[in-house]
Amino acid sequence: SSFDVAVVGAGIVGLATARELIQRHPSLAFAVLEKEQEPAHHQSGHNSGVIHSGIYYTPGSLKAKLCVQGAALCYKYCDQKGIPYKQCGKLIVAVEHDEIPRLKALYERGLQNNVPGLKLIGAKEIQEKEPFCRGLMALDSPYTGIVDYKQVAQSYAKDFQEAGGTILTDFEVTNVEMAKESSPESEDGLKYPVIIRNKK
Repeated sequence: SSFDVAVVGAGIVGLATARELIQRHPSLAFAVLEKEQEPAHHQSGHNSGVIHSGIYYTPGSLKAKLCVQGAALCYKYCDQKGIPYKQCGKLIVAVEHDEIPRLKALYERGLQNNVPGLKLIGAKEIQEKEPFCRGLMALDSPYTGIVDYKQVAQSYAKDFQEAGGTILTDFEVTNVEMAKESSPESEDGLKYPVIIRNKK
């Protein structure tokens, strides 16, 4: 088969990339190539499932910006597609006095990153939120959540296919090479076409 664009790997990153590309360029023919017999077979389906709120990253960095925006978009997408999630929140707890300044610094960093709902709470509030937890002070992050990212990835795959994309499973890419009749580089700097071979 011949495609304009092929994405290698049907994990959540590959599927999200392919989904976005086909939405932006619907006139092109897209394929996602996956060596396993189903999408999201590895890390995408075997992780902690945390929807991070964006507390930790350096203020002003792209990671901080994308984490906060990404969390909001993740919740929105799950709502649109009926994918279950739990916005359970998270407590980052200081159990020693010398940890309190670092906790406050983390709080300030989260505020600079525009993380919603952050607040510092004391020992009594910690126990009210989590009876089995003990601490002197905690950073309460109510926007943190959990989701089954395999379900999210499978939904991306469905979106991609409904938009006309093709997912080829049991297709392990073993070699990528320039087609003999192609020029080594086009005027726009892109090298194409290429031949992708698999184990079959």
